[in-house]
Amino acid sequence: MEALIPVINKLQDVFNTVGADIIQLPQIAVVGTQSSGKSSVLESLVGRDLLPRGTGIVTRRPLILQLVHVDPEDRRKTSEENGVEGEEWGKFLHTKNKIYTDFDEIRQEIETETERISGNNKGISDEPIHLKIFSPHVVNLTLVDLPGITKVPVGDQPKDIEIQIRELILKYISNPNCIILAVTAANTDMATSEALKVAREVDPDGRRTLAVVTKLDLMDAGTDAMDVLMGRVIPVKLGLIGVVNRSQLDINNKKSVADAIRDEHAFLQKKYPSLANRNGTKYLARTLNRLLMHHIRDCLPELKTRINVLAAQYQSLLSSYGEPVEDKSATLLQLITKFAAEYCNTIEGTAKYIETAELCGGARICYIFHETFGRTLESVDPLGGLTTIDVLTAIRNATGPRPALFVPEVSFELLVKRQVKRLEEPSLRCVELVHEEMQRIIQHCSNYSTQELLRFPKLHDAIVEVVTSLLRKRLPVTNEMVHNLVAIELAYINTKHPDFADACGVMNNNIEEQRRNRMRELPSAVPRDKSLKGPGGPSLSPSEAPAPSEAEGAKGAGAGPQGDQEAGTGTWRGMLKKGEEGAQDDKSKPQSSLPASPQKGHAVNLLDVPVPVARKLSAREQRDCEVIERLIKSYFLIVRKNIQDSVPKAVMHFLVNHVKDSLQSELVGQLYKSGLLDDLLTESEDMAQRRNEAADMLKALQKASQVIAEIRETHLW
Repeated sequence: MEALIPVINKLQDVFNTVGADIIQLPQIAVVGTQSSGKSSVLESLVGRDLLPRGTGIVTRRPLILQLVHVDPEDRRKTSEENGVEGEEWGKFLHTKNKIYTDFDEIRQEIETETERISGNNKGISDEPIHLKIFSPHVVNLTLVDLPGITKVPVGDQPKDIEIQIRELILKYISNPNCIILAVTAANTDMATSEALKVAREVDPDGRRTLAVVTKLDLMDAGTDAMDVLMGRVIPVKLGLIGVVNRSQLDINNKKSVADAIRDEHAFLQKKYPSLANRNGTKYLARTLNRLLMHHIRDCLPELKTRINVLAAQYQSLLSSYGEPVEDKSATLLQLITKFAAEYCNTIEGTAKYIETAELCGGARICYIFHETFGRTLESVDPLGGLTTIDVLTAIRNATGPRPALFVPEVSFELLVKRQVKRLEEPSLRCVELVHEEMQRIIQHCSNYSTQELLRFPKLHDAIVEVVTSLLRKRLPVTNEMVHNLVAIELAYINTKHPDFADACGVMNNNIEEQRRNRMRELPSAVPRDKSLKGPGGPSLSPSEAPAPSEAEGAKGAGAGPQGDQEAGTGTWRGMLKKGEEGAQDDKSKPQSSLPASPQKGHAVNLLDVPVPVARKLSAREQRDCEVIERLIKSYFLIVRKNIQDSVPKAVMHFLVNHVKDSLQSELVGQLYKSGLLDDLLTESEDMAQRRNEAADMLKALQKASQVIAEIRETHLW
């Protein structure tokens, strides 16, 4: 059991070599208020004067003090090896192998090192000082001397000095492997002990708290600490131990620690004879040694697990940093090939590292095609930006100077092309979104898939530049293809499209049904064939002649099978012609067909006469506009369906698949050159340092694991 403490000291040395506090080793932290006697207790345990003294805050950095018991034989061997004169000596971690045999020099070095980090303004620092004392007069212990708890800043101390000290103390005593040595002066009320208060915050059950009552000889006359030492005032599970410190006068008079311990024993025999054998510095040292050994034994299983886990983590970290490059040509080709493969795998969805926070790579491209682009096209109104007056104006403009017998085809083509053109902008935006996603895949591969690239920042930048340039070259090609897809639809309006013919047939039947309904609703006193009467009917002026009917009759007489086909219900022209038949009643009225003549002597500039937007359309105009709008909507939906299908295919072929197929050859052609090897495979400045640090830490963890394995073999555990 006694050998467990040197094992912990050895582990502490192992981790001190790498300057890491990743393992919380068992130790004893000394906590108390300023001038409560913490330093005196430590010096009593060491048996020598080695700690700085003074008023106010003296301990301003944590002091990790390792006491190592050396046997006479070991002492002689060490003295011969290191040339040490004397039976006691000390070593600081920051001074490497320098050995101190003068304890005044040790105290001076503590003060110097404290001021080097903490300054001269009474400030504190959480960076510890490591001191190891070798002596035949000490027991094996690891102690941590912490700054004393204070309430009010003095001198140049920062205003939050109380908070700083409290946080520093909690940092150490929160370690579950730490035994808390709570120091309280006997001439103060134990109920107000700050040391016990802060200890209970992290150890409410008191399982790892030991109380030390100092200055027993300074209590008021007529009082004693019997109730306190018996645990009647504040019970502490690990016990309370009283000690007598040297006074400042004793220190000034150079009273030795050994003499102080003898006087302490005499005082306890006189004042507390029944408790003398359970109090005092020597009993405190034995108790701490016993508690620490048992605590180490309890902590070792968890400690071993923690070391093994950390070793695995640092092994993985070291592997990610990679080995120093020997064959640069092979390494460069391997990195280029791996990046190209990971880039393609991210698009295909077979990458090793699958993103869980958001869509990435091929999944996001699919989302752009079928969700973003699809919803955008579906939100485009077939008649958006097109008013009834626009349609009517287009019909009139398409007729030229002659009155139209039928709705001209040109007006339909003109208007439907205008609407189809609106599909080009969302299509080009789809290309842009896919291009942006393929840019994002580069960063994804750098961050998650090819950690090796982080070793070589110049190679990483070069790969990013090559891929970006490749994407940039493919962007105008893809945009041109998408533009051509829309241009193809605009180049030829296929009114014989099966879907369009079917839609026209349905609408034609609806219009015919509406015409029949209107004919039935005419007044009975008016003959339904009034406009078709020949010479026996009322006389009509030439301007009132029903030209559409006559023309239609003439056309029907000489049309033959072709005329019957065009007048049928299967084509959009037949629908337009049948829509005209319902306009004969309006033509029979002279006032509705002849515009008012301008007054004599007053010229009318027709170009200055705007189309009356607010006027009520005639029945024929309303029907003409309705037919054109239905045709536009029907044909627009056909084109939109084609664009929604062809644009993703074009983007995949001209951009995505082309980049996938040519990425590796492009990277090799641009980067795999002998003149670029040295420059591209230059490691970042801190990569070599991080690799060395990880290697040192891994060695330390492996050595620590071996130390713990030795404990099992020697049955100390």
